[in-house]
Amino acid sequence: MYLLIDNYDSFTFNLYHYLGELGADVEVVRNDALTVADILDKIRPQGVIISPGPGEPKDAGITEALIRQSAGHLPILGVCLGHQPLAKSLAGRWCAHQK
Repeated sequence: MYLLIDNYDSFTFNLYHYLGELGADVEVVRNDALTVADILDKIRPQGVIISPGPGEPKDAGITEALIRQSAGHLPILGVCLGHQPLAKSLAGRWCAHQK
């Protein structure tokens, strides 16, 4: 089962449906609904997808903590906002686009 972290964005369910069309078993949870321990110890997904959402990485709930604790042990895919905490958590550089 794959865990899809919902960062309060409607595109999350587009991802959910696309993954389902590919035959993936996916569970969706909001970024503030569980702890990292709940995810790693109880749910034990085979991979994590982090959805887009409004704001910045600091607005993505447990996302950064989950990345730091599972990097190298669990496949993680981030989309848009979901990709930004990947860079930030793994010592990459992230900055907002200047308008």
